[in-house]
Amino acid sequence: MDTKIRSLVKALVWRAIGIVVLGTISYIVTGSWREMTLITIIFHGIHTVLYYMHERLWERITWGRINR
Repeated sequence: MDTKIRSLVKALVWRAIGIVVLGTISYIVTGSWREMTLITIIFHGIHTVLYYMHERLWERITWGRINR
């Protein structure tokens, strides 16, 4: 079982990768640093929280685990 801090760190690292990708795409499409920043912050803020909750929920589900 992952600790809460491990789940949080995994979520933040994944979001950092996503920020770079979405930021680049948003800037190419809009040509605006302000719009790129707003899109990226809102999108990744929401998804970080959802990913953390998703990870914590799956930690409670025993289906598909191999007990060693």
